[in-house]
Amino acid sequence: MTKKRQKNCQNGGRKSARERLHGFWDIFKKEDTVLVCINADPDALACAVAIKRLLRYRVKRILIAHPNEIRRLNNVSMVERLKIPLERLGNVKIQEFTKKVIVDSQPTHLPVFEKIEFDAIIDHHPIVNGGYSASFVDIRPGYGSCSTMLVEYLRAANMKPSVALATALFYAIKVDTQDFSRRALLADGISFRYLFDIANRNLVKKFELADMRRSELKYFNVALNNLTYSKGRLYTHVGKVRSPDILVNIADFLNHVDKIDWVFVSGIHGEKLVVIFRCDGYRKSAGKLAIRIFAEVGSAGGHKEAARAEVPLKNLSLGGREFSTNTLKRLTTRYMK
Repeated sequence: MTKKRQKNCQNGGRKSARERLHGFWDIFKKEDTVLVCINADPDALACAVAIKRLLRYRVKRILIAHPNEIRRLNNVSMVERLKIPLERLGNVKIQEFTKKVIVDSQPTHLPVFEKIEFDAIIDHHPIVNGGYSASFVDIRPGYGSCSTMLVEYLRAANMKPSVALATALFYAIKVDTQDFSRRALLADGISFRYLFDIANRNLVKKFELADMRRSELKYFNVALNNLTYSKGRLYTHVGKVRSPDILVNIADFLNHVDKIDWVFVSGIHGEKLVVIFRCDGYRKSAGKLAIRIFAEVGSAGGHKEAARAEVPLKNLSLGGREFSTNTLKRLTTRYMK
């Protein structure tokens, strides 16, 4: 692929779905073994399965791998009910694969991805660090869901998705657009409508209802006890958590509070500080704020309305003090306009 063509794809250039599809197919050979890397969530899982469908019969072998532990009940239910085949990235011998693909993420999003030389990057998050030099790059930040892009690939290939794949893609678009209450394009609506009559919508309800473990309710108590309000912003530090997903649930819950412009929820998972950002996305960007605050000491990024940062505790200069809600407030306020 030429530099010019890469640039056009990275900036969401005006290419047809068929042109993008064939540009993607062109980088593979029949004898290739393909590793598809994802940071597992509904959108990434659905996209990975779609890529596996697109490359079936075109390559020798395809494996989907993820570095993160899947603990959120919705996602566990999705993987189990749709029987999505996955491997932990740490158990995979990456050098044994001739081609590597990353989808619904970018190499700079996680340190573990930065060590891998990807041949194809497909994503809908904002481009980081000016772009990438992979053989194939299709990054379209305007899209509400990466699954929408994969539906376009499938339709360009005249491949009708199975019920299981359609269900995964349908659910992913629902999640990433928050039932189209979050930023989305007409393309997202078109793909959603296409999947509507193919997907098992009753199964989607099962995923949506599997939301939280009873043991996780205690974290809400901690979050509310530590809650601080200031100038239309809510801050809370939850302390050590079994899974960062509970921080997402708490942030989404607090985001429902009236007259709140920003929500910041943090917690400690393993040896990392995890911070979840929420806002209304109106003249604000949670993703840009997360990058301004934490990109130099950890990984950070996201959308206008929602973002996330993960920082090794050793990279934080706390002067011997423990991280607290006041620390979270001080860090974020410093970068707020």
